[in-house]
Amino acid sequence: MDLSGIDAMLSQLQAASSAASGKAPEPAASGTDFASVLKNSIGQVNAAQQDSEKMAKAMETGAAGNTNLSDVMLSVQKANLSFQEMVQVRNKLVTAYNDIMNMSV
Repeated sequence: MDLSGIDAMLSQLQAASSAASGKAPEPAASGTDFASVLKNSIGQVNAAQQDSEKMAKAMETGAAGNTNLSDVMLSVQKANLSFQEMVQVRNKLVTAYNDIMNMSV
């Protein structure tokens, strides 16, 4: 079974979620655990969404300080894009799982 496509997809998801959260992407080792990579990627997407929600709430209440509306909107859009990408990866994984389960042995 060729896992290079899944590894590439996970690397792209990590890079996108890291970019959305403003962190430098972590290089994936060749023997990384799939579950831990997926968990870390989901955690980064979640953190990006929580940060954007905090910024939006602070802007709504006037407690944003020197944060302007464009920064808030940019943060919300980055979180949205990283979530959409995570959903697409999930869809690909479910499709791959279904294909494997439907194989005749």
